[in-house]
Amino acid sequence: MGLKALDYETLNENVKKVQYAVRGELYLRASELQKEGKKIIFTNVGNPHALGQKPLTFPRQVVALCQAPFLLDDPNVGLLFPADAIARAKHYLSLTSGGLGAYSDSRGIPGVRKEVAEFIERRDGYPSDPELIFLTDGASKGVMQILNCIIRGEGDGILVPVPQYPLYSATISLLGGSLVPYYLEETANWGLDVNNLRESVAQARFKGITVRAMVIINPGNPTGQCLSEANLREIINFCYQENLVLLGDEVYQQNIYQDERPFISARKVLMDMGPPVSKEVQLVSFHTVSKGYWGECGQRGGYFEMTNLPPQTVDEIYKIASIALSPNVPAQIFMGLMVNPLKPGDISYEQFVRESQGILESLRRRARIMTDGFNSCKNVVCNFTEGAMYSFPQIRLPPKAIEAAKQAGKVPDVFYCLKLLEATGISTVPGSGFGQKEGVFHLRTTILPAEEDMPAIMSSFKKFNDEFMDQYEDNWNRSRM
Repeated sequence: MGLKALDYETLNENVKKVQYAVRGELYLRASELQKEGKKIIFTNVGNPHALGQKPLTFPRQVVALCQAPFLLDDPNVGLLFPADAIARAKHYLSLTSGGLGAYSDSRGIPGVRKEVAEFIERRDGYPSDPELIFLTDGASKGVMQILNCIIRGEGDGILVPVPQYPLYSATISLLGGSLVPYYLEETANWGLDVNNLRESVAQARFKGITVRAMVIINPGNPTGQCLSEANLREIINFCYQENLVLLGDEVYQQNIYQDERPFISARKVLMDMGPPVSKEVQLVSFHTVSKGYWGECGQRGGYFEMTNLPPQTVDEIYKIASIALSPNVPAQIFMGLMVNPLKPGDISYEQFVRESQGILESLRRRARIMTDGFNSCKNVVCNFTEGAMYSFPQIRLPPKAIEAAKQAGKVPDVFYCLKLLEATGISTVPGSGFGQKEGVFHLRTTILPAEEDMPAIMSSFKKFNDEFMDQYEDNWNRSRM
């Protein structure tokens, strides 16, 4: 018998090329250790509820009623559920074509898309068209759909920030395209320099790559920075000059931990710039229910909005979305609830504000505890997490540690993260999984562990790190002074 189609040797090469560090070697080792009975703190993935964040009450009440509509007919329903949750459940059920068990339109329920459009208009001050909004199973599915439309082959390049969230590198590999990196500047708080962009495009073109789109992640993952309005203008101008589609990954827009740089959407800045730019630059923006104070990762709810795309293209994207028949319907209800929140005066409003503000204020404190904790460690430097859910400290590894990693056949930051995992149970992602400058090492951890556990986690990290540095340092540090 010869090789079969699903034998490893004959698999699609693009599948084998994919690397996804967030669920990579570290995660697999952590899962093994957990099976052996070791207590593992999974800070490798932005998964708030898995680390103890409580679901918001009101949206869960509404979706519970939608999932079990017979409860609405129970005479005692008002004893268990507040009147505003009951009213909202009836509203969403009336928008479906047969409850949560029925397929919706492949673009998502029209009434929910209308709620998304109204949210975008309130946020940006410019009207939004529900026909240009597609609901998806999490933002990731939307990103994959759009990249699938843009990438025609390995000659097509996508500009991606480095460090980047590996959804982009993995999807570009899978679709057979080329990733064109542009480096964020760590010493400038992970800022973006347009000259770096020009250089990246010039290098790619020199290699014969057609650069077709640019990705921005704002707030940044793994780097946690918020793009300023001036920076966004430069990026949009650059896309206008170079004729690039702009992909705005804005899933962390609720996660802001400082007041100097609030979140501003790429779409608002684009519209503010006026014609010709506002009429020409093609923009696709992504959002989700997985992040923010919702943290509903497992529900898989997201949307993308298209700006300045021709109608024929929108029709083609609809056709591709139709292959999967329908996005997840319960998640569409979560999306509707997120974009159309409770108003002052609603029965559940005060509880909702108390819960959501409590989560955001605690995340703000945790961002500070973590940054300060990393900066108190030997050979570790860390920028403050302005937004998103991650800390991305730079670990200055001594030459002896780099040598020891080589001997062990490991990339140096993977070696460090594995040692950290074995010693403390803290499961992180090595910086090499996101991309970083040559000879510079990082790790990414979420800021999601419970606030009361944070001091103990940081102190166990510090103990491990400082002992690791002492072990591999010898006279290296003194010679650097």
